[in-house]
Amino acid sequence: MFLDVLRRRNPALIEAAIALHQAGALPANCTVIDLDAVTENARAIREAADAAGLKVFAMTKQMGRNGDFIRAVAAGGIGEAVAVDMECARACANAGMRIGHLGHLVQVPRAEADAAAALGPRYWTVFNDEKAAEAGAALAAAGQGGEKRFLARLFAAGDTFYKGHEGGFPAEEATAVADRLDAIEGGGFAGITTFPALLFDPQARRIRPTHNAETLRRAAEALAKAGRRDIEINAPGTTSSAVLPALAEAGATQCEPGHGLTGTTPLHALEDLPERPAAVYLTEVSHLHAGRAYCFGGGLYIDPVFPDYDVKAIVSREPTSAATALRSVDIPPPAAIDYYGMIDASGSGAPEVGDSVVFGFRQQAFVTRAYTAGIAGLSAGRPRVGAIHDAYGRQAGWP
Repeated sequence: MFLDVLRRRNPALIEAAIALHQAGALPANCTVIDLDAVTENARAIREAADAAGLKVFAMTKQMGRNGDFIRAVAAGGIGEAVAVDMECARACANAGMRIGHLGHLVQVPRAEADAAAALGPRYWTVFNDEKAAEAGAALAAAGQGGEKRFLARLFAAGDTFYKGHEGGFPAEEATAVADRLDAIEGGGFAGITTFPALLFDPQARRIRPTHNAETLRRAAEALAKAGRRDIEINAPGTTSSAVLPALAEAGATQCEPGHGLTGTTPLHALEDLPERPAAVYLTEVSHLHAGRAYCFGGGLYIDPVFPDYDVKAIVSREPTSAATALRSVDIPPPAAIDYYGMIDASGSGAPEVGDSVVFGFRQQAFVTRAYTAGIAGLSAGRPRVGAIHDAYGRQAGWP
């Protein structure tokens, strides 16, 4: 879906990925990140957030919590992360980024509460009283009490949740929940959150607020009537610089860009926003069989936000982003293991074993078996590869 945008707005990344792969500097099955573009993108989001009065926490899971990626985001002015789980929190902390938000989307397991508290998260989302008590006890024991840190995850009838993401406090009980969270030693009520507050509407081809955003607005209004002031409203979902003014106007105080950092939100596929596409998926041809060239998989991730489309890749031994190198690729369905992708090998210039294969996915590297690697210096024409990481943000023993 993003290959056309990449070919037009960042062809140097495609060409560098091929050249470095052919030189043996990049592995197959690897999400390759343009670190210079990431820093530019982070700066654009930071500036838009500052103008809108929003706190910014970077979501790093899409790029596998790659340490070089995290540092590139920080270089653009975003110095705090939202950690989707404890693995994410550890990887961000190891890369030198403060944890701005923890516990959302994934609650902190009981046995890891002490480790979470030791990281000193600025905000900690809780879904129920039990999780709040665990978090409060851990924060108090770590000497981290005294600050209002808890964000209450809310829900109401009509809200949208991805299957398996449900949970939280009933929104109509927001004022009572705030009182209970304030009473927990080590804790304290800071605000409210949901996900997703914004979603891409494929029919309208635009970003729309969900019913969840209205739920937050009504809860904030009730809390204000009860005398609560300076309520934090965390409203993540499909975040880029283009949506931040509207997000702030809707009452949000925090935003959490993820795909915006690599220019791969759904809106980036349709419009030229300030953020440039900054990531490709790189692999190579393994073998030929029955009119198809099979490329190594492991990170062949098609985001379900888009309807089915003709998946294409650049297939070449020489660095290029030309249309003549494009070939259609059959990707295994999500229920299958993506050992290989199957490339159309018909016609002239058929793929050969060892050719580089470059896709433009809306990647979620942390749920794949793919490596991740950052390239620095691309904007100056001197690309150099950083450390090769695995999908969990750890340096990999490659090759």
